[in-house]
Amino acid sequence: MTRIIEILMYTLKPGSGLDFHRVMQNVSVPLHLEAGIDGVSYGSSLHDCDSYHLIRSYESESHRLASQDIFYASVAWKQRPRADIISRIEVSTTTVMALTRDVIDAIRASVDLSRADAQST
Repeated sequence: MTRIIEILMYTLKPGSGLDFHRVMQNVSVPLHLEAGIDGVSYGSSLHDCDSYHLIRSYESESHRLASQDIFYASVAWKQRPRADIISRIEVSTTTVMALTRDVIDAIRASVDLSRADAQST
C-alpha cells in the first residue's frame, strides 16, 4: 500500500538545535500524534545539530492537506510550540512523495535503532 510522506528540512539558527529538538520531542511531536499525524522520524542531522528533519506520513495528499489545516489552526499548536519552533528556523524546505508502507516502516525502524545505539554508548 502506498502512502504519502512529507519530508521537512530545517536549517536552524546557529546554536538553537538542542532547544529546537527539546520542543519537538516534548511538545510538537506529541501534539502531532494526538492529532492523528504519523510522525515517522524527526531529529538533528548527523553532521550538524542545527540541521533538522521531520518526516510525516499520510493516507493520501488530501489527508495531508486536511490534517495540516486542522493541526496548524488548533489552539494547542498556536499556544504551545508554534512560537518556540518558528523563532528558531532560518530556512525550511518541504518535499512530498509516495512510498510504500514497508519503506516508511524501514525508515521508522532505522531511526529507532540509531536512537537505541546512541543511548547505549
